[in-house]
Formats: sequence, C-alpha cells, structure tokens
Amino acid sequence: MRSTLSALDLKSGAGWLASADAAVRDRFLSEIGEGGLCALPFLFEFWALPHQLPPEGDWRSWVIMGGRGAGKTRAGAEWVRSMVEGSKPLDRGEASRVALVGETFDQVRDVMIFGDSGILHCSPPDRRPQWKASERKLIWPNGAEAQAFSAHDPEGLRGPQFDAAWMDELGCAAIDKGTNQPNKFLDPKSSESRLPKYSNGLRDDFMQAQYLKAMLGYWSDPKTNPISEEYGGRMVDMANAYVWAWDARPFPTFPNLRSQWSDGVNYPRGHWLNGRSGSRTLASVVTEICHGSGVTHIDVSRLYGVVRGYAIEDVTTARAALQPLMLRYGFDAIERDGVLLFQMRDGRRAIELDSDLLADSSDIEGRVEHRREAEAELTGRVRLRFVQSDADHDFVSEEAVLPDTRTHSVSVNEVPLSMTRAEGRQTAERWLSEARVSRETARFALPPSMLQIGAGDVVTLAKDGQGARYRIDRLEQADLQLAEAVRIEPGVYAPSDLPDDEVTAKPLIAPVPVLPLFMDLPLITGSEAPHAPYLAASANPWPGSVALYSAASDEDYALQEVTSGQAVIGFTETPLWRASAGIWDEGAPLRVNLVDGLLESRPREALLNGANLAAIGDGTPGNWEVFQFADATLQETGIYTLSERLRGQLGTDAAMPDVWPDGSMFVLLDQRVYQTSLLRSERRVSKHYRIGPATRGYDDPSFVHLVEAFDGNGLRPYAPVHLRAVSDGTGDQVTWIRRTRLDGDDWAGLDVPLAEESESYLVQIRVNGTLVREQVVSEPNWFYSTAAQAADGVSGAYEVRVAQVSASYGPGLPTSLKVG
Repeated sequence: MRSTLSALDLKSGAGWLASADAAVRDRFLSEIGEGGLCALPFLFEFWALPHQLPPEGDWRSWVIMGGRGAGKTRAGAEWVRSMVEGSKPLDRGEASRVALVGETFDQVRDVMIFGDSGILHCSPPDRRPQWKASERKLIWPNGAEAQAFSAHDPEGLRGPQFDAAWMDELGCAAIDKGTNQPNKFLDPKSSESRLPKYSNGLRDDFMQAQYLKAMLGYWSDPKTNPISEEYGGRMVDMANAYVWAWDARPFPTFPNLRSQWSDGVNYPRGHWLNGRSGSRTLASVVTEICHGSGVTHIDVSRLYGVVRGYAIEDVTTARAALQPLMLRYGFDAIERDGVLLFQMRDGRRAIELDSDLLADSSDIEGRVEHRREAEAELTGRVRLRFVQSDADHDFVSEEAVLPDTRTHSVSVNEVPLSMTRAEGRQTAERWLSEARVSRETARFALPPSMLQIGAGDVVTLAKDGQGARYRIDRLEQADLQLAEAVRIEPGVYAPSDLPDDEVTAKPLIAPVPVLPLFMDLPLITGSEAPHAPYLAASANPWPGSVALYSAASDEDYALQEVTSGQAVIGFTETPLWRASAGIWDEGAPLRVNLVDGLLESRPREALLNGANLAAIGDGTPGNWEVFQFADATLQETGIYTLSERLRGQLGTDAAMPDVWPDGSMFVLLDQRVYQTSLLRSERRVSKHYRIGPATRGYDDPSFVHLVEAFDGNGLRPYAPVHLRAVSDGTGDQVTWIRRTRLDGDDWAGLDVPLAEESESYLVQIRVNGTLVREQVVSEPNWFYSTAAQAADGVSGAYEVRVAQVSASYGPGLPTSLKVG
C-alpha cells in the first residue's frame, strides 16, 4: 500500500493559487468561467492536501492516519461522494451501496453525515442526498444509498452486499471504563471532553489493552470474520486495521515537554499508544514465567493489570521471579485441584461462615481465636524504589507514612519494575495499609462439610455477612481443617485517586561537535607526568561527558579517556601585548568571550598561591603562555574583562610573543582540564585522536579528528635569566643565572635545584638572524674572545642566545641579548 503523503508536494491547488502572484490569480479566475466558479467549492481535488486524496492504483483498504484537525472526516466524506456520484447528477457511480460505520449511530449521524465536514455539508445542491431517519439511510438522486451502522451491532453488517464502506476510528482511552464509550476523551480545551459512562476518571492502561485485545480477538475469529468468495479476503481486513491514537511525536519527550506541546496533560487518560504499546498484561507475564519453568496447569483469568517493564537479571526460580509481581500488584498463587490459580487480593466474593457451624478443636480456644500483633512491631513508614515509567527510566522513590505515626524507622524496598510515580505511591500506601490491617488474625476449624473452602478464599465470620473479612492463608489438613486467616479490607486494594505525575523532561542534548584543545604545558604542581599533554574540551550544549579515542593510524581506535568536566574555554576579543614577567601587568583589560562557564575575581594573595591560573595561545599544542588574573569583570553574558595579571608563569615568559592577537584561545587551568595518559615512549610520535560525546561511537559525525605529536613540555628546562655581557680588550664575558622547573620556590637554599641529570647550556651567536657559532658549556658563563669573533666574521653587533639543555628533552626555551 503506497502512501499519499509526499514531503515534496505539500500544497493543494488552492494553496498554490493563494501563493501565486496577483496576475496569475486574476488570469485563473477570469478563465475558469461562471460555471467553474460555481463548481469550484465542491471540487475537493482542488482544495485537498495530498494525504486527503485516495492513493492511485488498485487498493482495497485505505487508512488515513492523522491527529485532530488533519482532515480525516472531510477526506472520508469526499471519498464516499466520489464513489456514489457520476459525472452528472443522475449518472450512476462506482458504488451503489455504502456502509457508514461508527462507534454509535449518533456518531455516524452527527459527524459523518451532518457534521461540518460530513457528507451533506460537502455535497453540491444538485447532488445532495436525502436523509431517511427511520431507515438510517442517505439516498442520492441517482439512487445510490449509504446506510449507518453501529460498531456495537457488528451482526447488522451481515446480509446487505456493500460496494464500499467508510469506517470510523478504532481506539480507546486509557481511562476507567473507557470501553463504555471508546470515542470519549478528556481535553479541557475541547467541547467534546467527556468521561465515558460510569467512569470514575482514573487512569487505566489495562482497560485500553483489554479493548484492543477484544477487538483483535473478535475479528480474528474466522466464524465472525469469514473469507469473501468474491475477492478471497476477510470481511474485515485486520492486517490493515490501525489504532488511530499513535502519535508521531517522540516519547517520552511527548508528553513531558509541556512548553512545546500543551496537550501533554491529556496523555495519562488519553487514547495515545506512545509509551504504552510495549506494555504487557499481568496475566501474560505470569503465564510466560510459569511456562518457562515448566508449569503449564495454571489459571490467570483472575489477574488484572499492566506491566510496563520488569527486569530479571539473574537466572532464578519461578517463585523468585513472581515474588516482585505479587508484592507490586497484590495477588496470590493458590493450588486448587492440580491447577495453580492466581487471583487478586481484592477482598471480594467473601464467603459467609456462621460461627455456630464451625467445628470445635482442642487447638483453638472457642470457635474462633482472634489475635492482634503489637503495634510496636509495625513500621509506620514505607519507601519504595522503582524505575519511573513515562519518563527517562531513572530510579525514583515514593514514600507512604501512616498519619498517626511518630516513628523515624523506614522500611526501604526496591523492585525491578517500571511504574509511574502515582502507581509507586499507590503501591507504598497499599503495603502500609495492608500491614496495619493484617496485624489482626483469626484461627478456626472447618468441619468436613466445608472442604470446598481453601487457601486464598475470603470469608466473613459474622452472621449478617457485614463483619470483618479474613483471607485464609494457611490450612492444616487433619480430622478437621485448621484455618489461619488474616484480616483484610477491600478498600485497601482500590487504587487511590492521586494526581498525575509531573515529569520533568530532560533537555535534548544534540550531538554537536565539541571544541577540544591539546595543551603541552610545563609542570604546574610538579606531581604530574611531565611528558603528558593536557586536554580541555567544551561545547554548547555540553554533552555530559567527552571521550578521547587514540590510534597509531586512522583506524583501530581504542578508548583512552572519558571526562565529564567541561573546561572554561573562550576567545579573546582584544589583543594582549607583551609584558614583563614577575611584576603585575596593569595594561589594558583583556576581553574574553567564553563558550560556556564562569570566571571570578580573586585577591592578589590568592594568585600567589596558584589561583586563577589560565593559558593563552594560538590553539596549537605547544604554543601557550601561562598567566594569572586577579580581576574578572562580567561585561555581558559570557564576556569578561581580565586585568591585574601576572604574565609568563611557569617559565612561559620566553614563549611570550610581542602580542597575542584578538581571536586567540583562552583556557582556565582548573580541575576540569585533565592530563592524558600518554606513554613516555609516545612522546614526539604522531597519533590520531577522535574526540566527541561519550554517548556516541568515535565514527559519529560529532567527533573531531586530530593528528598530534607532543614534545612533553613538562620536561622542558626554563630559559635562563639575567643574561649579561661584559667587554674588555680580549672579548666579551657572557653570564646568566639558571632557573628550575622543580622545587624552585624554596628560598632556604643558596641556589635552586638543578632538576636535570647534568648542568649543560647551549650558546648560540647570531648575526642578522644567521647562526655563526653554537657551543655547549657546562657552567653558567662563557667567554667570547675577539679571536673567536674574528673567526666568525663578527665585527659589530651580534645576538647571543642561551638555553639550558635537558638530556631527555634537549634545549629548552632560550633567552637572548643584543651585544654591541
């Protein structure tokens, strides 16, 4: 069966004409003529949307699926017209006998015939049929007839030989006694909002399931739905029967996103199958568990309820699997005549026992022995944990408290069942009420004449049948039957009228690409792995967690890291000019636009203890300057100005350019920027990385692909400081003071620790940028003699650069000096 809906053609003829320019409209109306103008209102092909027109080709069943206002009734009425009308008013059409089937005769008459979109309203005056109320028929001028039928009288469809049929909706609301009037629904905005007859208005998903079971079961019976000798198919084609209340909006976003869809409040007692189609009846779940354990002689006809979800994680016995269901729904399993009978604990169908007819037993004091447990043994508070249905399937808890209790003890229970919050509260309240009532027990003896009474039966011990009710839980077979029974109250098992769940819909976080930044930084605390880079990631919206996959080539990726921390990353909107390290930079404020996150001002003393540490760079792994800021002023949403800065921290003063231009990257170096687990042997080796939302695979389009290699700047020596050159007649004496990347803050020593295997420096001489001499020395001084200068061709000014050398890293960042 082909669909009549085309995403590329959503305009009707009228829609095309309305969107055309004035010249096209005037030409169309002038050329159509007076007769055409009179006929135009009744030419449905001109006004209809594609989904309202019947499909092309040879078809037997056409199902129109759409929400309220989609034009289903108008489409059905116009199709009936097209079947019975000929080209002229008295010409015969394709069909001469049509069945109009609705839930009730009133519905057929008021909606399908006399409604605003009904047959009479749609028909032109010269072809309008006449309504014969006594025969429930429409009769056209050409003799064609359409007869109204009610779905409550399916046998009435037998006999007449119809050429075509227009049938109304199949569906039932999930509401108490919804099958009394399946077409009724609750919608405060609708004038048709009504409760079904005799309904108390409570939600009842089981009623909806039983309605569908009855409909499908009835028409699946070959006796009631025979095969036609004409076309070889069933009278009612159930393979093409669709329940009308399936909604295209995604569950559970609908009905929970009330800001988008205001009709979500109607869902609990509405017709919708979204979120309900996967539910099972309690009877079917119990049957499956029993049959899976080899127990087939069972009777589940007395079980009522819907199981929304039930998880059995371990291989277990049928008894253990049934126990959570029995506690949740309140039913018992009773063996009767070789059959395992399951029945609800509703307290109904009580058997009246005359105490005068009970047997005497030496084990019982009197005819009936009553007992009552101490109230101190009763827990006054019950908490139930379960999976929340109609939501995101999170674990939630509901609690019930006796109104007169003063205890703080709580009985906590957890069931692997999916329930709405209202059902969870009802279950907790039933448990608590049942526990209080069942403190009262009774023991009595049944004579041989009452052998038909067994475990699970409900009895009353008063002569008028109005006394307390007891459920027999235990029978001892001897000369007499000794019965032990607990007190019950039928009202305990009646569901309470609780308000509908208020489910907070979690926002949809689209799988947008994240912004990842690798940063090959110097040691910050000294406890880090000195060779491993840092990773900062941010996105708006944040996906919750980010995964880092790595591989030697662009295949066979392995998960390396998962982080849930969203780093504070931004872009500068003003340049940051070079400044001296070790003193406060009071220059113009740096304006930063953050992707997401917050910044805060801190006192200068806190900065000296490491607060507000940040990095600015061009986005490449190795080109970062580390700095601190004391003042962060919010200018507008997400935009701050940073002032009172300490520049070139952690030895990055030597990497500071003349200016960081606007558009540079900014990263706040806090606990949300984490160090990756790069192996030391992988330093300076190019690797492939894929970074994206952890909830998706690394081949998802939201993942960013990077190829990077890292020097391991935590191993890089700091640039020397206080570089000087003193000249005499024999040459230039160059001196400097080294720094350390480890333990350099202790002022007690005469010099900072070396932090390298040996002391070594690389000295370079450059003239106009050209390297003319390079030498490695082991002390923080070097003499550049006039003879060496002459040999290098140095006759004027030159530049000297000095870098400390590490055995594992090589030369670090240099410091330079112009001489001459």
